[in-house]
Amino acid sequence: MEKAFEELQIKDDFMFSVIMRNPKFCKPFLERILGIRISRIEYPKSQETIDISADAKSVRLDIYVEDGKETVYNIEMQTTENRNLPKRTRYYQGMIDLNILEKGDNYKNLKRSFVIFVCTFDLFGEGRHIYTFENRCIQNLELGLGDDTTKIILNTKGTMDDVTPEMKRLLDFIDGKEPEDDFTRELDEAVQSVRKNEKWRLDYMTLQMNYQEKYEQGIEQGIEQGNKQSALRMIKAGKLSPEEIAMYSDLTLEQVLELEKELHQI
Repeated sequence: MEKAFEELQIKDDFMFSVIMRNPKFCKPFLERILGIRISRIEYPKSQETIDISADAKSVRLDIYVEDGKETVYNIEMQTTENRNLPKRTRYYQGMIDLNILEKGDNYKNLKRSFVIFVCTFDLFGEGRHIYTFENRCIQNLELGLGDDTTKIILNTKGTMDDVTPEMKRLLDFIDGKEPEDDFTRELDEAVQSVRKNEKWRLDYMTLQMNYQEKYEQGIEQGIEQGNKQSALRMIKAGKLSPEEIAMYSDLTLEQVLELEKELHQI
């Protein structure tokens, strides 16, 4: 069930995307996660959509930013447990790289990249706040592949003492706790500010309407596909006229005749 706009928190996809569009919040957010200083960040697009070809699945990235050191950061918020998340990180990484190459760059110029998922659950069940993955040699774990790709899975419900106090306060705030330092208080104020913004309210409502329309279209397409399958079985049985099949399958006579034509061409 969709949330009311006034109830959105930073862990909600829409709110997170809006707030992280502001470098004032996105830059320190990344710095806390990675434990580094970032000189500046750039937004190629406010909401990056990577679509390699008409036949490929498009990937909408929550936050896609670059810094001044040829590094790409993709940050995603994940509030529903999904065991396919590891393969999603692989897919996102591939699409990011292909998108760069599609623009004419040589593979040697692929940028260093971080795919970061902020999860409100422990995907791996080890109690860690942060799981960092790089490609390494199994026979010698000290030997890195050097492909400049890093995937990070954050867990707001971690129990280990494995991150800085600043990072812990940030993850706690995302998980729904009260802000406890200047940065999380700034994030909380940003959330309150977005909730009062009529433009963002309209954008959110429009987005929800689009989701609902796609959902309903999917249901309608599923029903129609089921009706076509039923009609095909009746056609193959050969005991009913096209008119009768149309009546029983809830298809039009034209659709039934087209199915018969397609079946005879096989």
